[in-house]
Amino acid sequence: MPSLVASPPSRELQHLNMNTENKKRKKDRGGNLKSRLQCGSSEVANIKGLCFEEMSQWSHSLDRLLSSKYGMKIFQAFLKSEFSDENIEFWLVCEDYKKIKSSFRMSSRAKKIFKRYIQTEAPREINIDHKTRELIRRNIKAPTTLCFDDAQRIVYGLMERDSYPRFLRSEIYQTLMDTTSESVKM
Repeated sequence: MPSLVASPPSRELQHLNMNTENKKRKKDRGGNLKSRLQCGSSEVANIKGLCFEEMSQWSHSLDRLLSSKYGMKIFQAFLKSEFSDENIEFWLVCEDYKKIKSSFRMSSRAKKIFKRYIQTEAPREINIDHKTRELIRRNIKAPTTLCFDDAQRIVYGLMERDSYPRFLRSEIYQTLMDTTSESVKM
C-alpha cells in the first residue's frame, strides 16, 4: 500500500525546479536591464562619467573601446556574461606584464601566465594554436616583454572579429546608448 506521508522531491524534480528558477531570474534580469538603466540614466551619465559621445566612439574600433576606462569595464562585464572573459583578462595581464622591469619578476609572472592561460587545460585557457603555445613554452625559459605577443595578437583578433561585434549589437550596449542619448536630449 502506498504511503500517505509526503516524500521529499526527487533529485530530478529539484534539478528541474532549480533550472526553471534560474531561467526566470535570467529573464527578469535581462528584461529589467533597460528599466534599471533608464532609472539611473542621469546617474550613470553624470556620476560614472559616461556620456553619449564617449560611448558612440566605442563603436569605431575595439581600440577605442579598450582605451576607455568605462568601455573596458562594460566590455569585460559583457564578456563575462558570455563566458569568454578569459580573453580580455589575458590581454590585460599581458599589458601589465610588458611593464615589468625586473627579470626575476618577469620570469615569475611569465610562468604564472603560462599556467593560467596558455598550457593545455589551463584554468583560464585561451584559444590559440599549438605552434604558438609551443613557442611561448620555449620563450618563458628566458622571458622578455615580447614572449606573449603572438598569443595576445591572436586573442585580440578573436575579440575584434567575434566578441566586439556581438557587444555592439548587445542589449547592454544598445540600452546604454539609448539611455545616454535620452539624457542628452533632456
